[in-house]
Amino acid sequence: MDAHTPLLALDRATVLRDDRTLVDDLSLSIAQGQHTAILGPNGSGKSTLVKLIERRLYPLVHDDGSPVLRVFGRDRWSVAELRSLLGVVSSDLRREFEATHETALNTVLSGFFASMTLGLDHAVDDSMRERAVRALDRVQAAHLGERDVSTLSTGEARRVLIARALVHAPRALLLDEPCAGLDPGTRRRFLDLLRQLAREGTTLLLVTHHVEEIVPEIDHVVMLREGRLYDQGPKAALLSEDRLSRLFGWPMDVDRNGGFYGARLR
Repeated sequence: MDAHTPLLALDRATVLRDDRTLVDDLSLSIAQGQHTAILGPNGSGKSTLVKLIERRLYPLVHDDGSPVLRVFGRDRWSVAELRSLLGVVSSDLRREFEATHETALNTVLSGFFASMTLGLDHAVDDSMRERAVRALDRVQAAHLGERDVSTLSTGEARRVLIARALVHAPRALLLDEPCAGLDPGTRRRFLDLLRQLAREGTTLLLVTHHVEEIVPEIDHVVMLREGRLYDQGPKAALLSEDRLSRLFGWPMDVDRNGGFYGARLR
């Protein structure tokens, strides 16, 4: 795969549901290796964008038949094949796995089959099991292997889901509000893990409405508002008081500490 092929390319994507426009004529391109934060208020289209990339939602088709969405240069993927390149971690995914009552280790192993559980037709070999254990260890969750995922704390569950994504050594991770529900200490440890993954070469696509979750390794920001592209560009330019105030519709103060940004209402 050509390194110059965009990780993600959207061409005039529009998504309708129940006569409501969730994403409106959205065009966007994110390069491989370009750690990116997708930022916007509630209702801006962030979660819809995630579902588009995951193939949980589908955009309106162009009249000329041209692709609306390409991931790594292709518009058609099997879910299992795509997951080997792009791992996904989201709160929706955590809730779905909680209902399975699988162990954390089996949850990670299910990533090899792009399934929610391990079925009788899923043949797990020693290599898979070794890679799953290694992925859990990499996110400091090896001790959780035999725990029912429904008993895990929010932070523990997020680590298990990242391990599930990492068994394929994906080129990129798509993280949808990954710090939701985490206490401050757990959130910082989680962000430290994301920083480590970024430094090791995994491209981060972080979807959030919290500026303080944008780790220093992320240098590109995409702003969404009301289902449209509001702005995009270098982090230093976009995380300004003026642009954040206009994005969120409220006067905001911005500060910076050790590579992290913080924003608060005036």
